[in-house]
Amino acid sequence: MSSPATTPAASREPFRSNPAWTEALEQLLARRYSCRGFLPQPVEPEKIERILALAQRTASWCNAQPWKLVITSGAATERFRQALVEQAQTPRTESPDFAFPREYHGDYLARRRDCGLSLYAAVGVARGDRVASAQQGLENFRFFGAPHAAIVTSAEPLGIYGAVDCGAYVHNFMLAAMSLGVSSIAQAALAQRPEFVRRHFGLPSDRVIVCGISFGYEDPQHPANQFRTPRADWRGEVTLLDR
Repeated sequence: MSSPATTPAASREPFRSNPAWTEALEQLLARRYSCRGFLPQPVEPEKIERILALAQRTASWCNAQPWKLVITSGAATERFRQALVEQAQTPRTESPDFAFPREYHGDYLARRRDCGLSLYAAVGVARGDRVASAQQGLENFRFFGAPHAAIVTSAEPLGIYGAVDCGAYVHNFMLAAMSLGVSSIAQAALAQRPEFVRRHFGLPSDRVIVCGISFGYEDPQHPANQFRTPRADWRGEVTLLDR
C-alpha cells in the first residue's frame, strides 16, 4: 500500500487571503532581474539547500517533478567554466535538445532587440561593434563570474511538457533565491551543447538539457546590472471572457 502524501500541515488549513503574502510576492517579482555581474563570494550551503527545498514545491504535470539538477561550487564551477568557454570558441556541431526559437517577429523581435541594446549600452558596447558584442556573449559561458552554475535537466520521454514543468521550477528557484538575497540568471546558452554537458557531468543520455542557472551574490557596481527590462501591460496579453 502506498504511503500517504507528506503535505505540510499549514497547506491543509482553509486558504485565506493574506495581503502580506501578495505584497511579498509583488516585491520579489519586482526585485528579481537577470543578474549579469556576480561577486566571487560563494553562497552558503544552507542557503542553497533552502532554495532547493522551496523550489521543490513547484507544481508539475501529474506531480511528475521531472527536474534534476547538477549544481557546481568552488573548483567544480571553475572546471566547468573553463571547459565551457573553450567549447564556445569552437564551431558548434550539435544542436540543443530543445530547438531554439525559429524566428522573432513583431513585439517579440522588438523586445529582444531592446533588451540587447540596453545591455550593450550598459556595458559600453557600441552598436555594430561585433568584436565587443562577441566578448560580451562569452560572458554567458563564464557564468558572468558567478560562483555557482546549475544545469537543469528533464526526462527525455516527457518531451516539451517536462520542459514546461522545469521552466516553472526555474522561476521558483530564482524567486526563492531572491527571497534569500541571492541573485541569478536563467541561461539558454548553457544548453547549446547538450552532448558536451552530459559528458562533462556524466549524465545519462535520457536526461535532456533544458537550461542553466548561474547564481550568487550580485555585484551592485557592475555596469551590466544597471539596467532593467520592462514588462508589457497584461491587458494587451490576455483575453478575458465572461460568456
